[in-house]
Amino acid sequence: MARSELQTRRMDTVRAWTAFLEHADGTLRVRPEILTSWTRSEAAITTDVREAPLADEAETAAYWNGSPLQTAVGRVEAELRRTAEDGDLVVAVTDPETRILWTYGGRVMRRKAETVNFVAGGRWDDESVGTNALDLANRLAAPAMVFSAEHYASIVHNWVCWAAPLHDPVTGTQLGVIDISTTWDRTHPIGLATARVLARLIETAMPASRAHAGPAVLDEQDEPGLVMRLLGTAETWLDGQRLLLNRRQTEVLALLAIHPEGLSLEHLHALVYGDQAVTLSTLKAEVSHLRAALGGQLASRPYRLMMPAATDVDLVLALLRGGRVAAAVDAYGGDLLPGTNSPALTELAEYVAVAVREALLADPQPDAVVRYSDLAPYDTEVVEVCLARLAGTPHPAVPLLKGRLAAARR
Repeated sequence: MARSELQTRRMDTVRAWTAFLEHADGTLRVRPEILTSWTRSEAAITTDVREAPLADEAETAAYWNGSPLQTAVGRVEAELRRTAEDGDLVVAVTDPETRILWTYGGRVMRRKAETVNFVAGGRWDDESVGTNALDLANRLAAPAMVFSAEHYASIVHNWVCWAAPLHDPVTGTQLGVIDISTTWDRTHPIGLATARVLARLIETAMPASRAHAGPAVLDEQDEPGLVMRLLGTAETWLDGQRLLLNRRQTEVLALLAIHPEGLSLEHLHALVYGDQAVTLSTLKAEVSHLRAALGGQLASRPYRLMMPAATDVDLVLALLRGGRVAAAVDAYGGDLLPGTNSPALTELAEYVAVAVREALLADPQPDAVVRYSDLAPYDTEVVEVCLARLAGTPHPAVPLLKGRLAAARR
């Protein structure tokens, strides 16, 4: 949004906030959930609260150390930190009471956060520190945004916050929220989508003992940002709309999605073409087409996507890291971009295929092996290992596996 638009929006929120405090007559131009939270906040605190109250440090640390969120955040911490640093954001994860358990900030936002106790142990329910996105997302069990003076406490009127709930993938229990915050003048339309994608990233990284045993899939029509299917078939969706890309554009976009930190022109060229005699200008033309298809959300120097991106490759690897072999096989659609001559994607394709196969050899769950054998019908070793593990035990998968084995040996 243009700065002038943001300034107008900010002044509108300040006027509504002031009118609420002065109990002015007339209809307040504010969202219902904000008004409800203001009312709750007003009954508990004053607007000049200077910082969030802090919970007991030892108690907070003990809760965090025993929480599955600690393991999940640890597994994706590099991505969370990179998001914070690249956007100069502060990222926070809370418990179900909106107490911050973990936080990390870019250089500027980290200092701002510390001054208001937006740190581990900080209590950010609206009755402690006023209306904010963490509390709204927690209460509503849905993503929430709070902009500038929509916050009840004036200490965060210069902030914009986006938050999304975090759920246990087994029980659906809400474990807390993840929040990303920055200054109001850096408001961006993809802020809420980014919070949702980070929430999904953490949920996917939950410990294996709590992991859902059913299928895991990318929901391309409901997921915000960029969603790419690369395994077995190639499909690209942007905010629920399918993009029509040629093969080379798909390869370039896949590499950018897999490298969210960005790639220089020369590095991207090497990953796409290797030693082929293709000019840099040819690659620039492909990138130009992609930038147009993405509505301009592709930065240069380095080339980097300016939106959340999810791929089935990342999903499968995350599930394997979490020990969710059956779910990984359900999400695995086959070889990555079969026939690609990109050296980087060829190497990644082999890595994913071997990782899935080795996971099944180590843990040959019958239903997962049946699914895998449909994708790799001549990989008899996986089928043999599974049958040997069953060792005559009755199982509905046995006749299917024996049939697959017989067909492969003809």
